[in-house]
Amino acid sequence: MMKANGCITISPWLTMGTGFNLCATDVQYGMAVLYIIGTPIGNLGDLSYRAVDILKSSDLVACEDTRRTLKLLNHFGISVPLISCRAGNEARAADKVLALMDEGKTVAYASDAGTPALSDPGAILARTVAEAGHEVIPIPGASAFASLVSVAGGMDKSVVFEGFLSPKPGRRKSRLKELLALGYAFVVYESPFRIMKLMEDLSELDGERYVCVGREMTKCHEEYLRGSVAEVCAVLAARHECLGEFSVYVSGNKHNKKVN
Repeated sequence: MMKANGCITISPWLTMGTGFNLCATDVQYGMAVLYIIGTPIGNLGDLSYRAVDILKSSDLVACEDTRRTLKLLNHFGISVPLISCRAGNEARAADKVLALMDEGKTVAYASDAGTPALSDPGAILARTVAEAGHEVIPIPGASAFASLVSVAGGMDKSVVFEGFLSPKPGRRKSRLKELLALGYAFVVYESPFRIMKLMEDLSELDGERYVCVGREMTKCHEEYLRGSVAEVCAVLAARHECLGEFSVYVSGNKHNKKVN
């Protein structure tokens, strides 16, 4: 990839012989661009060639955790200045990024893992930059949400992305009731410390609903459990401990039975 006048042009080899043409997001813009990068959720091999090129050619990488993103960049031999842009300072960081973009700097943004703004920072930055008149371009990548839906077998037309529920028992259960009442499938994320509490709440509210639970997705100990809420809850309860990060797909009420 080449950079000219603060803008990025994609490397020709990325499109040769693929049947795809260069789209508007890969040609030069008249102003600096903010690229929102989807990064691996566990397997470094999931970072796209295009994302690597964008990261290498950017003037600056804004990121949720500079230490974590530095490891990613080092793995791919990328040396670019970093700036912190996390949930706690996103508004202030967005102003700093905007000031640099006004000087003609092209910036890439990466959250810790997955796609920014999906249970991660990034939305405030994207909106601030867009409202200032700069282009904000997505570089698609890994997403626990999309990956889980693709293997869940839920057959639901509509899927609600909820992300992390409240750690407070009352609020968590109340929100689960609301989500179940919608009649749509939904996806929630949960830590190993609260996964059993989540599954027990679901079992109490609707133990027959079909679920697919993904654990340590794309990592060495990747695992998927499918069945009714009650069945999957029993499997997890029988284990000595639940390790890893969990993503949970809960089907809509019209698809709560197994396929015969």
